Parts: sequence; structure tokens; C-alpha cells
Amino acid sequence: MNRSATPPLRVAFVVHRMQVAGAEMLIRAMIHQLRGRIVPTVFCLDAVGPLGEELLREGVEVVCFQRRPGRDWGVSRRLAAAIRQRAIDIVHAHQYTPFFYSALAMPLCCFRPQLILTEHGRHYPDRVSPLRRAVNRLVLDRLADAVTACCRFSAQGLSRVDGFAAARIEVIENGIALERYGPPADRTLAKHAAGLDPHRQYLLHVARHHPVKDQATLLRAFAQAAPALPHVDLLLAGDGPLRAELESLAVELRIAPRVQFLGIRHDIPNLMQAADCFILTSLSEAASLTLLEAMASELPVIATAVGGNPELVRHEHEGLLFPRQDVAACAAAICRLFHNPPLAARLGAAGRQRVAERFLLRRTVAAYYNLYCRLRGRRCHPLAPEKL
Repeated sequence: MNRSATPPLRVAFVVHRMQVAGAEMLIRAMIHQLRGRIVPTVFCLDAVGPLGEELLREGVEVVCFQRRPGRDWGVSRRLAAAIRQRAIDIVHAHQYTPFFYSALAMPLCCFRPQLILTEHGRHYPDRVSPLRRAVNRLVLDRLADAVTACCRFSAQGLSRVDGFAAARIEVIENGIALERYGPPADRTLAKHAAGLDPHRQYLLHVARHHPVKDQATLLRAFAQAAPALPHVDLLLAGDGPLRAELESLAVELRIAPRVQFLGIRHDIPNLMQAADCFILTSLSEAASLTLLEAMASELPVIATAVGGNPELVRHEHEGLLFPRQDVAACAAAICRLFHNPPLAARLGAAGRQRVAERFLLRRTVAAYYNLYCRLRGRRCHPLAPEKL
């Protein structure tokens, strides 16, 4: 069946809010790349968010339910009414709470759209109540037509912690747009363009300033490594509730002159071209898009051996992994890469190759679209990634 003979699927994406984060950026990419194949609606439980505002300007329908604190049972009734009004074919809920309200809405619909739960990150520490686990196993798992996760770590959390049946969880790996990232033709010029000193080398960290990202370990490790690396400075791109505390810690550790807090940056691909190494010190991660972006930029990477990180970065192949909160091991990895340029170059090149072979955004989008068609019984040809 050719594409023109197949009416587009009416797909509702359900999220907390369309913030600038991995799941929400995936939704935006799917809406853009599947134009003509789906009619999208974005249902936000709590707030529209900056990406939601952007989609509204593009003419995409974004609906916010203004969820009240605690359990707001009215959200499921309003969500069911919105699904009925738009004759939605697929309800794709990203993360547990959007899925919870979507699942409760299903019996209230006059027809039965297919419901998908996609798990992205996991909480740290990862614990749920026995009641939630029982409800998931006995009720909510049965209301989902498909359960997916962005990496094996997230899939294991869904089954071992939340109680969803492991056998039915499908892993659809995250991906990035490889063409947006790559090594610079001239790193000196890239440093000039990013407002950095071309005579210095830079260790780059990109993440919100939040306890789970554990920038305190990064600062302490850099303080240990700094005397042996007088030519290296640390860049922290991002913002968050811990920024003032982290700035004070840099002063306390006497490394403030060599640490730059860059705040929110909208030129991350350019910043990665100007950097010499990338580091992520999180206590927990799922499938970090920022880590994939650094790999695609041919940066050697250092990351904690937690969550989905080892699924992206293989130790000694694309980067160096170390145990969470191990300051000495982190400092040793920093020194090793900056003291061994051939090793850094080899790991960086291998990282880009791994992204090209396995973690492409168009592959991720095609996998979700093919899942939609499979659930609806569509007799359409599978969408190959190269067709996007």
C-alpha cells in the first residue's frame, strides 16, 4: 500500500510538560519527522513548557490539563474526553505518571485507542511502594498495549521495581541527529568562536545542576587532577537549584579561577567542538542524549558506570567509566585522557562510529512509527530509517 492511500494515524503524546529534556525532544523530533504520517496532539498534565510553546507556534495542537497537586482524578476524565473528541488512534505516554492517568482514561473512552508506555529515566534511589507495584502488575500492565524502554537499564527497572511483565517490554534505543555533531575542522577556531581561550584545553560537563548529576564529585575530582593539568579548565554548562552551592564549593576547593559556570547554552554542538573531553558524573542515568552528542562530536568521554551509561559507552572502547562518587577514580580518568592524546583520539573516533552504527534518531523514530502501525494492524510497509 502506498503512503498516499494510508490515512495518517492520530497520535496523542502524553507528558508532564514539554520541557527541554530527552523524552520531550524525542516527541518534537517524531512530530517533525513523521509529518504526513501522523496527526499529532500533545497532552501536557502540568504545563505547556518551552517546547510546547514552540510546537504551538508551528501549528501543532498542545493541550494542558493543569493538574492539581496530589492525585487529580479529574485529569483522566478530561483526558478521556479529549481523546474521544479527536478520535485518537494511539496514546503514547512518556514516563509513569502520564501513563497512569492515560491508563485510567482508557475505560472512559467510547472506543479503545492503543496505549503505549515508554520509560525513559529512573529515579535514584529506585524504589516504589508495594501498593504501586501490585497495581502495576494486576491492573495497569494489562491496560497497556505495548511497554517500551529507552535502554535495558530502564526496562529492568520497569520489571524488577515496578512489576511490569519483563517478557513484553521492548527496548527502543534513543538516538540523535548525527549530522548536527562532529569534530571541528579547526579546534582553535572553534574555541575562538565559543569565547574560549584557544591556548587552553577544556573538560566539558553539560547537565542541570541537580543532586542526581553529582557535580560535587566532579568538582572534587577536578581539584585533585588540576595540579597535574595546569593547561586544563573545567566548563559546566547548565543551570539549576544547586548552582550557587556548586560555585561556593569551587571557591572552597580553590579551583574557582579554572572553573567556568556557563549557564544555559543554546550552542551545545559548537561548545562540544571547542572542548577536548566530556564528563558525566551522574548518580544515575538512563540513555543520556548529551552523552551520545559528545560521542558524536568525537569527544573522548568519562562517565559513571551507572544505569544505561555502559550500554552507550564501553569502558576502554569509547570512553572511560568509573564508580559513582569515586573522586579518586574520576580524577585518575581525567588525568589519563589529558596526558594521553592518542588514547583520547582513539576513544573519540570510536564513539562517533558507535553512534553512527547504533544510536541514530531516525532509527528511533522509525521504530516507534512501526510499532504504531503494528498495534493498529496497519497494512503499511515498515518505515525504514533512511526514508526519514
